[in-house]
Amino acid sequence: MLTVVVLLAAAVLMVPIARALGLGSVLGYLAAGLAIGPAGLGLVGDVEAIAHASELGVTLLLFLIGLELRPARLWVMRRSVFGLGGAQVVASAAAIGLAAWMVGLPPEAAVVSGFGLALSSTAMVLPMLSEKGIVRAQAGRDSFSILLFQDLAIIPAVALLPLLVGGEALPRDPWGAVGIGLAAVAAVLVGGRFLIRPIFRLVAAARAPEIFTATALLVAVGTAALLYTAGLSSSLGAFMAGVLLADSEYRHQLQADIEPFEGLLLGLFFVSIGMGADLGALIADPWTVAAMVLGLVGIKMLVVHGLARAMGHDALSASRMGVVLAQGGEFGFVLFGAAASEGILGRADASLLMLVITLSMLTTPVLFAFEERWLAPLLSRRPRRAYDQIEETGNPVIICGFGRVGQIVGRILSLRGIPYTALDIDSEQVDLVRRFGNTAYFGDPSRPDILRAAGAEEARLLVVALSNVEASLKVVEVARRMFPHLVILARARNRRHAHLLMDLGVRLIVRETLHSSVVLTEKVLAELGVPQSDINRTMQAFLDLDQRTLEAQHAFYQDEKQMIQTSRQAIQELMDLFEADRRERQGP
Repeated sequence: MLTVVVLLAAAVLMVPIARALGLGSVLGYLAAGLAIGPAGLGLVGDVEAIAHASELGVTLLLFLIGLELRPARLWVMRRSVFGLGGAQVVASAAAIGLAAWMVGLPPEAAVVSGFGLALSSTAMVLPMLSEKGIVRAQAGRDSFSILLFQDLAIIPAVALLPLLVGGEALPRDPWGAVGIGLAAVAAVLVGGRFLIRPIFRLVAAARAPEIFTATALLVAVGTAALLYTAGLSSSLGAFMAGVLLADSEYRHQLQADIEPFEGLLLGLFFVSIGMGADLGALIADPWTVAAMVLGLVGIKMLVVHGLARAMGHDALSASRMGVVLAQGGEFGFVLFGAAASEGILGRADASLLMLVITLSMLTTPVLFAFEERWLAPLLSRRPRRAYDQIEETGNPVIICGFGRVGQIVGRILSLRGIPYTALDIDSEQVDLVRRFGNTAYFGDPSRPDILRAAGAEEARLLVVALSNVEASLKVVEVARRMFPHLVILARARNRRHAHLLMDLGVRLIVRETLHSSVVLTEKVLAELGVPQSDINRTMQAFLDLDQRTLEAQHAFYQDEKQMIQTSRQAIQELMDLFEADRRERQGP
């Protein structure tokens, strides 16, 4: 019990500090492990037992990753997984292995060292990308593809270790071992196809949430254990189980049930890595260890950056991938431990390589924070593109902002044969809509000369469809001052944006979520069996009162107390209207 208290206290103390410093949660967990482990305060001694328990966090992480990857999407990713991922592992392993051989390791040990250090940490990289919100960006997707290939590659790597020590160490029946592995994979595929969904359907019908959670954990851990028993990677088993359930109707519920366990156990995994660090080797020869860590991080950054650029990534995306994949990974611990057992690596060499992996993990959050804060802004600066020469003038409508809202306005105007001129400050957005056959111009609509070039002096309507509040207000202010004859129709993000537009004299305002919410509510009421006539009266009453409230609150929208009071009054007024309508329909 005391050990649990120490683990939780260390995490609660260190993780918020690390996140407040912009270094991410992972570094906080690692620092907590270093602090309480044998090399630190010595508050926890049984590191190996904690490490075994915490491996469940990696298993659940791979299960959740599988849930996000539907089989069709996985097939689409095959080129990046096997192409980019394979190239990264081969190039990194060759470069690191060559360096290891040059410093005196035997060829067999150099091969194992190169491959083990070429692997990166799935458990570290994906949470970092998620915290920064770039896991779905191109850099995030391709980083995941590389990690997925690495997870697959560790399986044959461990299985082929006996080849490096001679034929006597080979299993007597290698084909039998292969057959067992294939049988285990087939069992997972068949079970996932025909058994898992009926089991979840039966458990869900019992309406016992705790049993549903237990079933989810059983599927993830049981599949991992099955493949591990067959000599394969437990992480691969959990990943396969997740993929098989990715198309099921229980996917979202499974994610909600598993994520709390995964987050805590994954944090415990990094705490155990920190506790297991052999700081004695670091103290004995700090310069050698530092050189090995810097060499590992430098080689992998250069390899990944070069491959990403060759695959068409820009400098920013390639630098992100290089930084996040530069560390060693948790599967390196597995490979080096197995290599030490086979006699390929000496125990001291294996311990040193594991220390290098741990320290490389410590450097990654720091490097990533530096990259995001200082390097990314520099790389994202692009040469200033000249504004387009606007050819179409004299159109009655000018659309400022050609994103989701502006494009819909433009398409409907085109259907009616009404010409318009569209402007957008985002050059990439302009290039994108042009590829789809739309006409738009790259220009800043808040500049009077751009509006004049777009024909503002002859136009009748100015549609301000910009999503950025400040940008839309600036456009309206310029248009009202320079082209007062224009009728302005504006998109508002929310009520405050609407009030700011009203300050500038705009009266034709559409709040972007209001009408979509009304349509959605109409469909909800219809599905509940409410008559269409009642739906129409209800929605019209709501819209009328909402508009009156919006206009009334404009006089004091900076006063929070009055805003709250009038909002409550509006709710009560609406309830009174509905009650009066109900009584009128019921009659005396």
